[in-house]
Amino acid sequence: MSWILFTLGAVIMQTFRNALQSQLSEHVSTSGVTLARFLFAPPIALFYLYLLHTFSQQPIPEFSQGFLAVILLASVLQIAATSLMVILFKQKNFAVGAGLAKSEALVAGVLGTIFFGSQLSLFGWLGIFIGAAAVFVLSGGGRKGELSLKTVTIGLACGTCFALTSLYVREAAHMLNVPFPHSAAWVLLWVLCIQTMILLAYITIKDRSIFSALKTQSKMTLATSLTSCLGSICWFSAMALHHVAYVKTLGQIEVLFTILIAVFWLKNPVKKQEIIGLLLIAFAAILVMWA
Repeated sequence: MSWILFTLGAVIMQTFRNALQSQLSEHVSTSGVTLARFLFAPPIALFYLYLLHTFSQQPIPEFSQGFLAVILLASVLQIAATSLMVILFKQKNFAVGAGLAKSEALVAGVLGTIFFGSQLSLFGWLGIFIGAAAVFVLSGGGRKGELSLKTVTIGLACGTCFALTSLYVREAAHMLNVPFPHSAAWVLLWVLCIQTMILLAYITIKDRSIFSALKTQSKMTLATSLTSCLGSICWFSAMALHHVAYVKTLGQIEVLFTILIAVFWLKNPVKKQEIIGLLLIAFAAILVMWA
């Protein structure tokens, strides 16, 4: 059941990363905040890989053309998904769109079964559908007038890109001739290096002042990269061990941490739909852990 521990670790790190990104966004543009996730991540991922080889030495794997193609697809799709999420921020009904973006667990289950050979149990499918319903309830998608075709399209496209990213990451890890966790660590390093180079090139061409802004917020930038990389280590490890749809469904308990912060730190009252959504998420998590 190591995948459960890795998923919980990923959720905790992602919650901290989101909080840091929120603070950083007060001083840096959206592109800069996105770059902060990756800027120092490759060296951290390389150090993690070094530690793995120190305690359990393995040969350097063979990187076939097929592996590189899958890695490139995963890297570009994650950037596309992040860009679509930024577009969702600008929509009036963002909460609904963000909820639809979380449909990645359901999409991963469908696409994984059709194209990637995933075999999910009945309890697993039930947990995935309940998790999707929970996110829909929490986003307020059931309220009249909250849905628009544009938001639905962007949200589902975002969720599909995230789902495909995760499926390709799992596929890439299984293509390497080294055991876990080395395979997941190599995939992570490749993805982070490609994404960092793409973002660095984009910002260099579009707005170099972002580099100065990040430099003035160096401590927060480093903390964002660290929590993001640690979260990615956990995500990649969990997805290498188990079905993406199960991992992403269990990962929806991130909503629980977010609401707890809102209630106990920001002193926001709990809404009825949040209680219902949290109960559904808890039930979905139990089902996928049991599957």
